[in-house]
Amino acid sequence: MAGRQPDQPALKIPRGRTADGRIDYLALTFRELDAEVDAWCARLQAAGLRRGDRTLVMVKQGLPLIASVFALFKLGAVPIVIDPGMGLKSFLRCVARSRPRALLGIPLAQIISRLFFSTFATVQIRLPVSPALTSRLTSQAGCHVLRDTFPVADVAADALAAILFTSGSTGAPKGVCYEHGMFEAQVRLIRDHYGIEPGEIDLPMLPIFALFNPALGMTTVVPEIDPRRPAQVDPAKIVQAIRQENVTNSFGSPTLWLKIQRHCLAHGITLPTMKRVLCAGAPVPAALWEKPVRWLPHGQLHSPYGATESLPISSISQREIEQITNFQTPNPKPVGNAPTLGFGRLDFGISAPKGAAVGRPLPEISIKIIALTDGPIATLAEARELPVGEIGEIIVSGPVVTKIYDALPEATALSKILNPTRTDPKGSASANLGFGSLEFGISGAPCAPVWHRMGDCGCLDADGRLWFCGRKVERVQTAAGPLFTEPCEQVFRFHPFVVRCALIGLGSPGAQTPALVVQPIADKSLDHRALAHELRRLAVAHEPTRDIARFYFHANFPVDVRHNAKIHRLQLARWAATAKAYKVT
Repeated sequence: MAGRQPDQPALKIPRGRTADGRIDYLALTFRELDAEVDAWCARLQAAGLRRGDRTLVMVKQGLPLIASVFALFKLGAVPIVIDPGMGLKSFLRCVARSRPRALLGIPLAQIISRLFFSTFATVQIRLPVSPALTSRLTSQAGCHVLRDTFPVADVAADALAAILFTSGSTGAPKGVCYEHGMFEAQVRLIRDHYGIEPGEIDLPMLPIFALFNPALGMTTVVPEIDPRRPAQVDPAKIVQAIRQENVTNSFGSPTLWLKIQRHCLAHGITLPTMKRVLCAGAPVPAALWEKPVRWLPHGQLHSPYGATESLPISSISQREIEQITNFQTPNPKPVGNAPTLGFGRLDFGISAPKGAAVGRPLPEISIKIIALTDGPIATLAEARELPVGEIGEIIVSGPVVTKIYDALPEATALSKILNPTRTDPKGSASANLGFGSLEFGISGAPCAPVWHRMGDCGCLDADGRLWFCGRKVERVQTAAGPLFTEPCEQVFRFHPFVVRCALIGLGSPGAQTPALVVQPIADKSLDHRALAHELRRLAVAHEPTRDIARFYFHANFPVDVRHNAKIHRLQLARWAATAKAYKVT
């Protein structure tokens, strides 16, 4: 983009407030950002960094992060990105497994690398990075202007480009091996599906998404948010940035957008420049789908579906949700002489909950639903594909689907399915590709096409639309069959006293008792027993939830560190083993 739109702003980084209260930004054009990237290339090369070198990036969001990562890509080195909020113990395990040769890190990162020297034993190059978000190499004293730009390394499409770690929301964090061609496919699918045009302005509330923007020709406005604690963001600061900088696009979790929506509605604020809000990380609640027209007058709310291992897979818009969702429901009947909280009518939203609609597959993406199994599936021939409407495990294939986890062959075997035959565009098929005959690219990934097991349960409807029904590991396995979190929780989460709820299983898989953990509104006078009876009324009115008769109340749910939206249901199940239950028959 530096050649096509050199003088357009590429990056705006907050550095305080002006006298009149406006956000003061350091602004760089695409030409200036390109020069900063080249300055980083010079520094990295001078330190001895080579093509293919694994480089752990422990840098705060801002200019140093964006410039250094693009410099690594330009040189053909491999950035390793680990979520900073996962906790030190998990973080150190990720470092040890990824075996970086170089470390780009703020002072605290350098100290950690010395304190835990055995974990960082493979690190040969240490480059200190300023913790200041606006730190520039091209403006520091003594830094000359580069006369020669650095050429982009000539790398193969299947060469290892980066290792991005999952958040570990339902298991140990895993390093996902990205190839250069996968990043190119992501940019293409995102640009084409959402109609993103050069010159747009983005405010990404997940730092990694800022790396797409230069390729899309979008200006990046860095938000005032702590990526380690995104749920603590001040929505007023986000709203001010959007309105002041005429932002057209923004990505964030449902937790963040609910806070922003509440702020806008409470203060009568609209965001007229916004064309699209991308909301992902967990199912989008009905409260978000129902109200964006009041604060997003000229834009659309979209919910893309995917994972670190494969993104984007599908997407659904506010307009499509309005077409398929019915918010009218019959009033649940009382159970016996149950106490109540005074509600004559308890509408719980979608009349026939079957999950969260996440849209049709994007171009170049294939989706199948297969029978549930917890063991590995070597080839697609071993999987049993399910018919329309039946819930199973979601598997996906396409150019954005990654092939392996770094240094985790067992996890790779559990998550990847090889396609036994490969047909080219002309219709001819190659030889059967078994595990023994695989060829491997630079990344160590099999060259055969693969299907990724999302670890999610779901189904396809007659219109080819995908419905998300919950994480496979969190399904409740009763003697009568499995219960899935999303369809069951939808029945209860519309109750006005329910902030969050989580379906859990008590006992051994195959003979589990379903139960519901509820995070109620913060009200000390709330009668938990009466609320349990009202939730039981909702349960018996709906087929999948009729056996839920045990209710727990938890003040603050454990959630993932990346989005602050994914509920840790297995952790809640362990807590419930010794907690007080309200049993309603």
